[in-house]
Amino acid sequence: MKKRWRIQPHDQGAVADLARRVGVPAVIAQLLLCRGIRDPEAAERFLSPTLHRLRPPELLPDCEKAADLLWADIQAGRRIAVYGDYDADGITGTAILWKCLKLLGADVKYYVPSRLEEGYGLNTAALEQLAGRGVKTVVTVDCGVTAREEVAHARRLGMEVIITDHHEPGPDWPEAAAIVHPRAAGGAYPFPWLSGAGVAFKLAWALARRAGNGKRASAPLRDFLVEAVGLGAVGTVADVVPLNDENRIFVHYGCTTSLRQRVPLGLSLLQQVTPAGKNGRTDSEWIAFQLAPRINAVGRLGQAALAVELLITEEPARAEELARYINGLNDQRKSIEQSIYLKALRQIKETCDPENDPAFVLADTDWHQGVIGIVAGRLAEKFHRPVILIALNKTRSRPAVGSGRSVPGLHLQQALAACAHHLERFGGHSQAAGLSIEEDRIAAFRHEFCQYVAEHFDAASNPPEIEIDGQFPLGVFTLDVVEQIERLAPFGEGNPRPVLCCENVTLVESPRAVGKGEQHLIFRVEHCGTVMRAVAFGAGERIAELPVGQPFDLAFRPVITEFQGQRRVELHVVDWRRPEER
Repeated sequence: MKKRWRIQPHDQGAVADLARRVGVPAVIAQLLLCRGIRDPEAAERFLSPTLHRLRPPELLPDCEKAADLLWADIQAGRRIAVYGDYDADGITGTAILWKCLKLLGADVKYYVPSRLEEGYGLNTAALEQLAGRGVKTVVTVDCGVTAREEVAHARRLGMEVIITDHHEPGPDWPEAAAIVHPRAAGGAYPFPWLSGAGVAFKLAWALARRAGNGKRASAPLRDFLVEAVGLGAVGTVADVVPLNDENRIFVHYGCTTSLRQRVPLGLSLLQQVTPAGKNGRTDSEWIAFQLAPRINAVGRLGQAALAVELLITEEPARAEELARYINGLNDQRKSIEQSIYLKALRQIKETCDPENDPAFVLADTDWHQGVIGIVAGRLAEKFHRPVILIALNKTRSRPAVGSGRSVPGLHLQQALAACAHHLERFGGHSQAAGLSIEEDRIAAFRHEFCQYVAEHFDAASNPPEIEIDGQFPLGVFTLDVVEQIERLAPFGEGNPRPVLCCENVTLVESPRAVGKGEQHLIFRVEHCGTVMRAVAFGAGERIAELPVGQPFDLAFRPVITEFQGQRRVELHVVDWRRPEER
């Protein structure tokens, strides 16, 4: 499907003024303006995020109260359990709090529920198990803010619950001993988008202060906090929260310092066994595309506790064993994902109208419920419409589990709410959601869901778009300029790697399809005397669309590559179009 290019306006006067005042090239000034940064002070904060700009933990609602309660538990020798979520954000946050409590001498355990057997968040069976093991305080990580009934059950079992979370709260907050949440207290905290690991870090920071002089942690705990920033960076990138304000600081410092100087043993070994780990990268894109998927894979396949163990173990042999096993689980996840993807494509071809159906609701008994969300996202992007995949239960002993992904313009959670009478449970947000449903209700749900989408989403009026930061001649992108573009990192949600474009480029050599299955394209383009190498990942099937001998427009991300000691600028292609398609 053709994508609409949305090119940011280029105010030459504003660009020139900001470039002069900040001392950066015009391209960098344009990119800063695109991110809403218009004065030199804001530009300096953005280009040089520093750790001292993290807000102190006492500003976070209930953080001091939670730290006091946990410190009292440590002093009294009461057993504490850190109860985390099974995704990378929850796993890293669990490791942060467990390590901190252990360093402070706490009697501490950790618990991460099975995604496949227990599902998300607190559950009564797990709480009963923890109470039976003598736990007196449960501190949650990345979950709990909607667990009103479960918190009440824990209290009846004689346990205190401290919640650390960042998810959207329900209408009634649980009656917990403390709720550390950036959106609590009526929005008193100035940055509401901390990750679950970021919230856990703030509590760990507050606890570390209590072991010192009340304001400054001891040297061993300061070393731990540097390591914890790295873990917080992993959780922050993995959870796809906006990479601005405090999140930007976490990820910048974590990538440039913590994950290079004080990386946990298990994480270091996991990096070594990943194919892309041998180049020593520790940036946000490496986390997003290499590290986070491996940690998430463990949770998707129901073994999240192993990932926590990887992050906290100090035994080299065990760390290496876990790193290799987890890397293998990720390979298994990718194989399962591709199998589901191909089968879903076949189902769309055989049972749907790919051109006209407003949405796809697909189901199969052989699909793994921990992986269907990834595949739904791939299909939603490919077909530009909402997609729900449902993993049927082979024995029908329990409801089927579904996961959906949407596209801009259609709020998925609202669509599910309109069809809620067909569902056992559902939850999520505008672009992603989960559900459970009895198998005999799927046909009726599919019909009503597709009808709702047809009434509320017009694909023709909402084509897929590419946000482009500016238009420049290729000659602008020298090594020096692209190095300065890298100063805008860390890239991710809320601060994507810049996409730029150039009009009227021409091919100077025929494109070549390369890679496994010839899925990528390599070609060279020329513009006003500048010739550059371009790589279009995943675009092998579009080779016939490249206009040979005619000018065309190119949208790309400029990057620096290194080969045999030589550094050069390369264009990673996002899209191309003919002049008449402007």
